[in-house]
Formats: sequence, structure tokens, C-alpha cells
Amino acid sequence: MQNLPTFVFVHGAFANSFSFAPLQAELALLGHRSAAVDLPGHGFEATFPAAYQAPQNLDALAAEPGSIKGVTLADNAARVIECLEQAKQNGPTILVAHSRGGITATAVANARPELIDRIVYVSAWCPVDLDVSDYYAQPEMADLDAGAFAATLVGNPAELGLLRTNFRTAEPAALAAFKRAFAADLTDDEFRAFLNTFQPDENLDAGTSADRAQATTWGRIPKTYVRLAADASIPPAMQDRMIREADELTPDNPFDVRTLEGSHLQWLVHPKPAAELLANLAAR
Repeated sequence: MQNLPTFVFVHGAFANSFSFAPLQAELALLGHRSAAVDLPGHGFEATFPAAYQAPQNLDALAAEPGSIKGVTLADNAARVIECLEQAKQNGPTILVAHSRGGITATAVANARPELIDRIVYVSAWCPVDLDVSDYYAQPEMADLDAGAFAATLVGNPAELGLLRTNFRTAEPAALAAFKRAFAADLTDDEFRAFLNTFQPDENLDAGTSADRAQATTWGRIPKTYVRLAADASIPPAMQDRMIREADELTPDNPFDVRTLEGSHLQWLVHPKPAAELLANLAAR
């Protein structure tokens, strides 16, 4: 019997392992093992203050401590490495990262490339020439409405030691901005259902230049970039830029590039095409 790889999924900002459940179900029906990691301070480790419930108390929410305070990129990488070490005992592994999870996946690949048989970025950050914070200042990100997101931030990140966002806002402008950025092609009900899987807190550490892709470690792993053609939060132009920079770093090991139609979240809400794509990679 063919020893198929185990998929290990790494979620993005404010997300958790729960968002991969429909995709994992589709993969299971195709005969594939998978494990979705909750990064530290995510999933059932997340903080959901009483002030975040309804009716909300935004003043109290702005001061409430959060469990994710002090969590670092190194902590995130260690959590994924622990999962990969266990999965590797059963055969090959394919590490799949989405959105901000790409920063963690890159750090893991820099540190322990021998644990990964293929790394897959699905519209995920793959820092090569710049730190992720600097990519946001580039022309490819000019259409992102950062001000709309800032309006939903709660509290002072420097004082809280974390980023806190009120995803339970009822403000129409904020909800419209979230939908444009992440889920323009979903129904309003699908969008709100996904929004309610988000947690309010995210850690502050997005890495430094030392955490960018390294040719001697990350660069020797077979890698795939799955472009999301209608993504407004990491636009295709930025996805293509990261692919180009990575290929220039490792010209003998370029990205295998695939494309899925849809927004930043559509592939998770309607996962069958993504499952078929990943199964195809596993068969290789």
C-alpha cells in the first residue's frame, strides 16, 4: 500500500485549526491523513473575555489580559515542529500554510527542513526579500483598506502586548471592509459564519529578517504556491511577487505554482477543489 503523506495545516492570523475542518473532511474522503495545528494562544487556548460577549463592553475589552501575550514566532514554530515530528513517524509530510501562517511555516522550514517533504503556501506570506511588515508598504498592497481594519482594533497593542480586534462588531462599514478583503465571493451568512470562528487576539511577533526564507534550508524543500485568484487581502500581484523572489533565491528549486479561483477564505468554505489539488500533490 502506498504510504501517502500526512498534511499538516497552519492557520493564519486570528484563526485556528477549526477553519480547516471542512477541508480535512474532503481530504479524508479522498483517503488522506491530516492534522491542523493550533498555534499557541489559539483554538481552545484563546482568550474570549466576557466583555467580548453581547452586550459588549469595549472599555473593559480594551484592558482585559490575553493568553497570547508574549507568544513569539519561535513559539509558533516549536508547536508546528512538535506536530511534524510526530507525523513524520508515519511517513512523508506536507506542510500547508495559509495567510500569516506562512511566516511560521517559513521559520519551521528554516529550522527543520528534514521534517518536511513538501511545503505549500496557499495565499500565504513567504518573506524573502523583505520582512512581512515591509511588504505591506509595497505597491502591490496599495488597494488594501488598512484604515477599515484599524477601526476595529480594541485597546493599545503596546500595553496589551497583543493585537485585539472586535470581529463581533455590528458596524456596517467595518463588516463590509472585512468582507471585501477576505470573502467578497461568499454569501453574507457564509461570511458571518466564518467571522465567528475568528478569535479576538493575535500575537505581535511577525518575525525579523532572520526569519526570511533561507536558501540552504528552506530552499531545498520541494515547494508549491497556490495562488488565490480573487484574494483582496494578499492580492495576486503580491502573491506573484513572493513567488518571483523565492524563485530568484532558489532558481534550481522554483515554486510549483497552482491557482484556485476565489477569495482569501473561499477555498476553506468550499474546499473540494482545494482538496483535489492537495491530493494531486500527495500523489506525486
